Amino acid sequence: MKSILFSTAALFGALSATMAAAQPASAPDVAGGESSNAVRGVVVTANRAPTAAAQVAQAVTILDRAEIEASQAILIPDLLARTPGVTLSRNGGPGGVTALRIRGAETDQTLVVIDGVRLNDVAQPGAGYNFANLLTGDVARIEMLRGAQSTLWGSQAIGGVVNVITTVPTEPFQASLDVEGGDYATAYVRGGVGGAGERFVWRLGAGYYTTDGVSAFAGGAEADGFQHTSANGRLGIKITEGLSLDLRGLYSYGRAQVDGFPAPTYSFADTAEYGVTEELTGYVGLNLSLLEDRLRNRLAYSRTRTDRQSLNPSQAVTPVTFDALSEVERWEYQGTFAVTDAWQAVFGLERDEASMRTASPSAFSPNPPAQSASADLDSAYVQVQGPLLTGLTLTAGLRRDEHDTFGGQTLGQGALAWSLNDGNTILRASFGQGFKAPSLYQLYSEYGNLGLAPEEADAWDIGVEQVLAGGLAVVSATWFQRETSNQIDYVSCFSAPTDPLCNVGGTQRFGYYSNTARTEARGVELVGQAKVGPFDLAANYTWTDATNAVSGSANEGKRLPRRPEHQGNMSVSHLWSAGASATLAVRYIGAAFDDAANRNRLEPRALLDVRAAWPVSDAIEVYGRVENVFDDRDPSTRGYGELGRFGALGVRARF
Repeated sequence: MKSILFSTAALFGALSATMAAAQPASAPDVAGGESSNAVRGVVVTANRAPTAAAQVAQAVTILDRAEIEASQAILIPDLLARTPGVTLSRNGGPGGVTALRIRGAETDQTLVVIDGVRLNDVAQPGAGYNFANLLTGDVARIEMLRGAQSTLWGSQAIGGVVNVITTVPTEPFQASLDVEGGDYATAYVRGGVGGAGERFVWRLGAGYYTTDGVSAFAGGAEADGFQHTSANGRLGIKITEGLSLDLRGLYSYGRAQVDGFPAPTYSFADTAEYGVTEELTGYVGLNLSLLEDRLRNRLAYSRTRTDRQSLNPSQAVTPVTFDALSEVERWEYQGTFAVTDAWQAVFGLERDEASMRTASPSAFSPNPPAQSASADLDSAYVQVQGPLLTGLTLTAGLRRDEHDTFGGQTLGQGALAWSLNDGNTILRASFGQGFKAPSLYQLYSEYGNLGLAPEEADAWDIGVEQVLAGGLAVVSATWFQRETSNQIDYVSCFSAPTDPLCNVGGTQRFGYYSNTARTEARGVELVGQAKVGPFDLAANYTWTDATNAVSGSANEGKRLPRRPEHQGNMSVSHLWSAGASATLAVRYIGAAFDDAANRNRLEPRALLDVRAAWPVSDAIEVYGRVENVFDDRDPSTRGYGELGRFGALGVRARF
């Protein structure tokens, strides 16, 4: 298959070259190249190639390094929770299982990409990503694309895509160092060094974070801490004027204390249990520019390995209670072709080879047989973009996936962006389809079902963006709607022991996965920002109506768990002439339910944060913050502890 992939890619490039001879044009950059650190007016994620923001029809939030540093956030999910359409829930304090939901979708329906490498864990029940181990670290830019985006991004991208891009040096030598300390015995240190020359670009970064946190069990007597270590590196080599090589790597290790369900009561309580997660990713990419830079090609290989263990030191015989290994190898070709000066095409071929191994040792069975499985997914996609009229940009694409277990899937996408009044008014409308392949766990585990079909979604949105007061203010409004069918859910065999899928090979099992769920989500996102004298104002509000749509079920029409109907953010920042700044920020999370039957209510929360920063010199800045000033401890997940008031002081150095 790999030889077919690369041969087809070469043929596609040759055909593109033949077409290119017809009319000259300049080429846009290929997605994933060094241009990912583009200026703010350029969006990479939406089209997998740098595109002017006015031509992007999808809803995208961009956070650059300046905004990330101004937020003083250490954990990326805490930062993303302040953006439109995003809800966050966490099982306890930092390090607890962290779920990020975009526009009411499931957390495992969000695709996470770092430096071109997908991070979703195929050994998780839904192949989702645990955001607990995602820190701001050496990150230079985050693009969050909302809505179904599977045409270009493939499986998982029903809710959206979180694209994280680490720092690419632009000077011969650059270095940075951050040191911070705070409440709950929290400490954080991060450093990076790199440089850029005529032929080489390189960067090395590392960080360490530790906190005592709070008890994962609400009301527990002992704190459950979290430690995280990370390292990243990249090397870019310019071999010739049109040929370059990219090497990237990321290592992450997290250790989180948790609470469990000890005998004899088997109720949630303080325990000495903990979990460890080790992630290793690597990327090798070869970039080739042809036809006077009109055709840009990227041939890449990436590998991710996620090793998770749950441990209980008090368990007899073996402390390990769960052991999972997830590995994904990925080959891809992507081409970006400037058909004319105005029209471009993005096309590609991809192959994923995924494998997992899981085991659940216990005192009664310390060495159980491991559950192992693997699956391959082959994909091809094409998207074209260009003007229909002056200012009116069309984007249209198709994707075909072939999975070696459930078969094929074809998807489409269409979008329009209309820039009016010299770009001061932009109208946007898009339709996109999303899908999520059944995970290896859902297919092959002890609860597996080989008859599963992929989850499917149709999503629409329409919006308007308006620049006011000569650029001093920008406001936007977006309506979104999504219908998801074939959603995979767990079916218990306790209520239906005669179900044929409850007895496999003569063995009765506890349950299985099935395409039984259907959900609907709709809502409105309002965003505004303005500059009034020395003050910067920013606000967003999201109304989300995410409901169970399984006809005739007991929960039909009820709200999906942990999706607040109302939420919003507002901040006011003041910048003094000497460079010092202060910010007041309020985050409101409305009431939600913690269960599908809507019996357990999560109370609304209003969190006030205060931040300040003072540049001591051109290279050094001192900063500090107080989060959750009023010490609100209402949980985002029922039964789990929640951080209260938190204060921290730190210093940054940039050379």
